[in-house]
Amino acid sequence: MDIKAIIMGLAFALMWSSAFTSARVIVEYAPPLGALALRFLISGLIGVGIAAWLGQSARLTRTQWMGVLIFGACQNALYLGLNFVAMQTVPASLAAIIASTMPLLVAVAGWLVFGTRIRPLGIIGLVAGIAGVGLIMGARLQGGVDLFGLILCVIGVVSLTIATLAVLGASSGGNVLMIVGLQMLVGSAMLWIPALMFETLDVRWTWQLGVAFIYTTLVPGLAATLVWFLLVGRIGAVKASTFHFLNPFLGVAIAAVLLGEQIGGLDIVGVAIIAGGILAVQLSKQA
Repeated sequence: MDIKAIIMGLAFALMWSSAFTSARVIVEYAPPLGALALRFLISGLIGVGIAAWLGQSARLTRTQWMGVLIFGACQNALYLGLNFVAMQTVPASLAAIIASTMPLLVAVAGWLVFGTRIRPLGIIGLVAGIAGVGLIMGARLQGGVDLFGLILCVIGVVSLTIATLAVLGASSGGNVLMIVGLQMLVGSAMLWIPALMFETLDVRWTWQLGVAFIYTTLVPGLAATLVWFLLVGRIGAVKASTFHFLNPFLGVAIAAVLLGEQIGGLDIVGVAIIAGGILAVQLSKQA
């Protein structure tokens, strides 16, 4: 892994982790699904427009189109849609912690579905990660966290796991920015349906909403996704996923600094255990 890949991985982890805080601000002032659908529409059009200007083609291979559709549906529509709805009642830090367990679920899926052998270090990491999640969940449930929102976050991270398994096929063969833009348009198209059916246009226009929406659209939405695709194409999905061990720390820290969310002692211990488990799982794969 070269220095450029390390910088890309750190930048992705920071951008990805900050998305939960900006999303928490957005859902305070606007309907979640409508705001997310609009965000993806804008991000997608920007991405496709820049890609076309750079000479990239929308004539993708069959594998790329499958990746675009699966990634757009599972990550953008399901994972982010469910998280946006959940964060009306669930703290951004908790949503970030749940989402950060994705590498652990990828490892489990590889073992159960594809028969991938897990080394002893990976098994230790999985057990540690599950223990860390259990520790945090137990503390939060006793503290009165919204159970429905929690369930939505869990379903969302499962969808994110499926999307991650589809990334490699979508990122191979070039036209990366075009692919990023198209998968965002897929997510937007899917989200407009429930947004128009179940939500009302009740928006409180504030500068906080404007800043959070612009930031979420351009940074976690467009830039982070592009960096992730490029990183996977550069070093592979296994090595790229190593950077996810930073997400529990960064997600909790950003939410605490910008939103003032209270972080308990068990949260800190659980986050450290989860991060260690994620790192152990990824290192075992690289071995």
